[in-house]
Amino acid sequence: MHQPPIPQIDAEDPEIAGLIHDEARRQAEKFRLIPSENYVSLAVLEACGTVLTNKYSEGYAGRRYYEGQQLIDPLETIAQQRAQALFGADHANVQPYSGSPANLAVYLAFAQPGDTILAMSLSAGGHLTHGSPVSVTGKWFRPVHYGVRRETGRVDMDDVRDLALKERPKIIICGGTAIPRTIDYPAFAAIAAEAGAVLVADMAHIAGLIAGGAHPSPVGHAPVITTTTHKTLRGPRGAMILTDAEHASPIDKAVFPGLQGGPHNHTTAGIAVALHEAARPEFRTYAAQVVANAKALAAALLDRGYDLVSGGTDNHLLLVDLTNKGIAGKPAAKALDRAGIELNFNSVPFDQRRPLDPSGIRLGTPALTTRGLTEKHMPLLAAWMDEAITAASKDDEAPLDRIAAEIRDLLADFPIPGWSA
Repeated sequence: MHQPPIPQIDAEDPEIAGLIHDEARRQAEKFRLIPSENYVSLAVLEACGTVLTNKYSEGYAGRRYYEGQQLIDPLETIAQQRAQALFGADHANVQPYSGSPANLAVYLAFAQPGDTILAMSLSAGGHLTHGSPVSVTGKWFRPVHYGVRRETGRVDMDDVRDLALKERPKIIICGGTAIPRTIDYPAFAAIAAEAGAVLVADMAHIAGLIAGGAHPSPVGHAPVITTTTHKTLRGPRGAMILTDAEHASPIDKAVFPGLQGGPHNHTTAGIAVALHEAARPEFRTYAAQVVANAKALAAALLDRGYDLVSGGTDNHLLLVDLTNKGIAGKPAAKALDRAGIELNFNSVPFDQRRPLDPSGIRLGTPALTTRGLTEKHMPLLAAWMDEAITAASKDDEAPLDRIAAEIRDLLADFPIPGWSA
């Protein structure tokens, strides 16, 4: 059953209720290894389902365009103050609807159409909104991309510096969506200062690790920082932009009125609750466990002959090149999903295959750590993964349903927040 319960949806729209119930069961019965996914707490779930969704609040606290903001203003202010305190930032904007609009706000604030931006390429681990040619950011701006070294799978900061000094970008972005190693914020800051660029840290994937002390912080190095509020931070689907004092006003103007109207107040409440949770000592334990689990899973996969990009991980994320296993990422991901292991197929650096049929898979440990699994469970997970991938490479579907049943049995002892069988 759901907690909070959903009796009104059951009564008024059983078709939608059925999908919600089935999705909850699916989330409970599988290893959810997509590194951008997690489970929010009951308190965050409750906050996101309140009457706050009824209220429109264009503008900022004390400067709204609609009346009736007596309670919304302190709500948003609390969320801002909690973000600033948690990360040590001068300013926080908690209104962006998601990570992509937050990144777009940065371009609007500090660049003009046609200006040069420097960021990690999508194929090397960057994000669509870092100037990919299929994104509006690649169509409206002039993207220049850095990658990783073929022999190490890591960013070569000398190459980044050479590109920055040659191209003189308005914005340099560090961070991405498939980076398994620690980001060297001081080195990026030095390059940005030398090139006269605004350094932007996209910490969407690692915000929770940073909040929990398990990854270095970009605060003090990057004057502008974007992040989602879910993933490792374990909040609702939303975003924030953190800045120093100098860059606060352009960002606020870019978010509103530059890109969007009223914020989603129920999401703001969920963000505030998640930030409150992330400030507790137990969240530091959680962040450390996420990394410990990822390292243990990496070691177990390496022992089974898997090729990990960069040779392992420093954070929550693993990127696996399956070329030596004789199977592409997409059929492997499909087989794993049937076997009760949810992850995504993903390009790897220097991939010779198409993005929709790439060589790799991407996985991470935030969600399974929230459920309470530890390092001792990672060799078993790696064994199940190996068995399913091997079966898929031989077009043998027989083991997949058995593995899924074994996983259901294990995960029954690790309930998820918000639902129980």
